[in-house]
Amino acid sequence: MFAKSWASCARAGRNVGEFAVVAIVLKGLAWDHRRCWGPLDAYARRLKAADRPVQIEWRRRSLYEFGEAPLEDVLRDYDLVVFDHPFVGDAAQSALLAPFDDHLSPVNRRRFEADSVGKSWVSYQARGKQWALPIDAAAQVASFRPDLMPPGEEPPATYEELIGFAKRLIALGKRIGLPLAPTDAMCLLLTFAAIAGEQAGERGGFLPLAAIEDAVGRLKELARLAHPSSPEWNPIACYEHMIAADDVVYTPYAFGYVTYAARAGAPFLKFANIPASPPAGSLLGGAGIGVSAHSRNVSEAIECALALCAPDYQRGDYVGNGGQPGSLAAWRDQNVNAATRGFFMDTLATLEKAYLRPTHPGFVAFFRDASTRVQRAILEGGDLKELSAWLDRRYEAIAPTPANGGAP
Repeated sequence: MFAKSWASCARAGRNVGEFAVVAIVLKGLAWDHRRCWGPLDAYARRLKAADRPVQIEWRRRSLYEFGEAPLEDVLRDYDLVVFDHPFVGDAAQSALLAPFDDHLSPVNRRRFEADSVGKSWVSYQARGKQWALPIDAAAQVASFRPDLMPPGEEPPATYEELIGFAKRLIALGKRIGLPLAPTDAMCLLLTFAAIAGEQAGERGGFLPLAAIEDAVGRLKELARLAHPSSPEWNPIACYEHMIAADDVVYTPYAFGYVTYAARAGAPFLKFANIPASPPAGSLLGGAGIGVSAHSRNVSEAIECALALCAPDYQRGDYVGNGGQPGSLAAWRDQNVNAATRGFFMDTLATLEKAYLRPTHPGFVAFFRDASTRVQRAILEGGDLKELSAWLDRRYEAIAPTPANGGAP
């Protein structure tokens, strides 16, 4: 795997036969949760222990920065970056990343396509090129504390069952959880619209007013039934509360984190598909690993990315160090599921149907600006016609056209 990089490094430094080697040290940027940095640090330790000529030093940034901070601010300083797929349109437009296409044989490309969890592989494509590899796969899924489930109750299978279940929990002094921080509120709007058959930008504008009214109405209903701290929570905060306290039994829609299923001892969380009838997907999440176009060691960085995303590593040390792989083979692996209390197989149907939000240039900024308005509409009410008109105007300003590389 490192034959080329070994040869390119064999010029000066430690003696290797009659040659000498200087290690290439790649700088990588992860986001600050064990699900991301655990398997990356493990791979870096493996390289170091093997005394490879290519080493990686990983640094971390917050989950908010991972999802919303501009990529160009970090790609000048790092060789490898783990990032969120909605950035791919901006990255492609500005040539911020080195495409993988010249480093993928037709056989390897077909393998990645076949090994994709839902639309994870295509989520990193733009302008006809592959700008990152899906190193991690996720979507909004359901979770629950099995030790707190009322006797005879099963996780709800439909929205109607969810409402009845939430009311019964309140009668028992318990609650559902519902992460409603601005980013998550916006993600839930897109999920509920997609479940109803509406996708952003499909009919012009952002979403039809009727779809916004229906989604916001359902989310208002859930917010009234959810734990009062839900508006302050992202998924991590929700899950941390679920394992630290005993008042939240079930969360119907939040990005899954295998670390809360795989944790040793009790309490732990079980995960399930979202309540929807007919069965449906939610908003696709996950993470990709890309290589900066500014890197002086593009080939070596791409080799490391390919190794991290290889199925054998993904279902081995990647999961073993807290990761949530992007490889479908890992999600279906019996040993992987046995070690994670069935996290992957119990939620795979939701991910395979997951909705891919727009990734064209400008969407991340639109999403960020819209999130607080959507959260306010869910929690405080307001004129949904006015919200819909604002979303349409703002989205139309960045909607893809032939001039910016998108569809007419």
